[in-house]
This record gives sequence, structure tokens and C-alpha cells, in this order.
Amino acid sequence: MKKSSFKHFEFILGGSLLLLMGGLVLLAPVLFPDGGKTMNFLARLTPPFSENFWLGTDPMGRDVLARVATGGKVSFIVGIFSALGAVVLGTIVGLLAGYYRGLWDTLFMRFADIQLALPFILLAITVIAIVGPGLDKIILLMIVAQWVQYARLVRGSVLSLREAEYVLAAKSYGLSNFKIMFKHILPNALGPLIILMTLNVANNILLESSLTFLGLGIDPLTPSWGGMLADGRNYIQTAPWVTVFPGIAIMLTVLGLNLIGDWLRDRLDPLGRLGKA
Repeated sequence: MKKSSFKHFEFILGGSLLLLMGGLVLLAPVLFPDGGKTMNFLARLTPPFSENFWLGTDPMGRDVLARVATGGKVSFIVGIFSALGAVVLGTIVGLLAGYYRGLWDTLFMRFADIQLALPFILLAITVIAIVGPGLDKIILLMIVAQWVQYARLVRGSVLSLREAEYVLAAKSYGLSNFKIMFKHILPNALGPLIILMTLNVANNILLESSLTFLGLGIDPLTPSWGGMLADGRNYIQTAPWVTVFPGIAIMLTVLGLNLIGDWLRDRLDPLGRLGKA
């Protein structure tokens, strides 16, 4: 199989995995109206592939498949919205810092350096201990922790583009700085941003699951993949399906996003395209 065909295969496989997991999450309210919250202690720890429970039940008799489908909503919401928030904030800061330089650049980048020196888990523990867990708080925390990546990436692109001929021509025509930044410079910096955002969505899903597993994420009563892993850790030897299936859901989703990210990197990287020519 040729390398180009393999990259096309990456897109197909990654897209298929995302369609599978995304479709399951979107159809969850229709397929499982109770959201996997119904308890049936007479059916607790039922093995997978039984007549009524395809993926078995958890220690409280709740349907594992229903909880996997419903819990995916939390992971997708956190992954997508935290990445979107971080890319918007980081892009604005990076544009201002790279275009205007001077005081703006110094203030923003020094603040970014300070934030990069703070370990994320320490920041998460501190913030959640003060304000408490919650979906909105997790999203805001990830935005605050990750905008720096986008700001530094955009700033680097702006520094290399601000002296380009088409930018100088736009200035000579009297276009405002706002139009130059968002109409002429930003579109040429979108490729790396899209790649980083795709990979960060996958990373944020892992982070949310990890925080929830540690008890620092969302409400334990809300179905989530990280919460399911935490619920089943004491039954890993007697009822491994309670943790295995949400773990597989996380793995398939993250794998799909990473494959798409790798495919986008090869497609949007000019040097990569030049090497294939």
C-alpha cells in the first residue's frame, strides 16, 4: 500500500470511529431514555452479551451500554467546547502579540510563560477545591490551561507573515489593522490551528476522564466515562466489563481523533505535500 493511500486510510478509519462513537452518543436519548440511571439490584453485575444487557450491568444493576452511550455526551462536550474556547482566546492573544509586538507582546508572552510553569493537575486540584467540581468549571479550567498553546502558535505564524508582501500591500491600501489581522493573516495560520485543536479535543477527553476518575471532575451522579472507570475499579477482577467497555469507548474516540489529526497534519503541512509530489 502506498503512503498516500495509507494516509487516506487513516482518514477513513478515524472518521469511521468518530461516526460510530458520535452516532452512539447522539442516539443515546432515543435508544436509552432513562440515561442509564435505572437501578436493578436483582440484575447487578450481569455479564455481557446477556439477553437484556448487551454489555452487562454495573454494581448497581445499571445498563453498561446505556451508561457508555449517555456518558459520552460529557466527554464530547468537554473536549469540543474547551478546545473551541481555548482556540478563540489563544488566537486573539496571539494575533495581538505578534502583530503589535512591543508592550502587548511582552505582557502576553510573559504571562504565558508563567502559566506554562504551572502543572495542570496542581492547577486543577487547587481550582476545583475552591469552586467545586462541575462540567462548566472543567471546561473553563481547560480553556485557561490551554489557550497558551494556541497563542504561541498564532504569534509565531503572525511574526513570519506580518512582513509578507500581501500584508504590506494591504497596509498601503489603508486597510485597518483589524481587517489585516483577521482577513489576511489569520486565514494563512489556520492550518496548524486546526491540527492542534483536533489533537487537543482528544487530549481533553482523556483529561476529563482522568479528573473524573480522581473525583475532581463532574458530579458522580452524572454518567461519564471517567466516572464509570472509577465505579468499576473495585470490581476489576470479578466484573471487568464495568471498566473495560468505557475504557474501550475512550480509546476508540481518542484514536479516531488522533488519526484525523495526523491526516490533517499531512494534508495541511506545505512541506508534507511538497515531499509527496
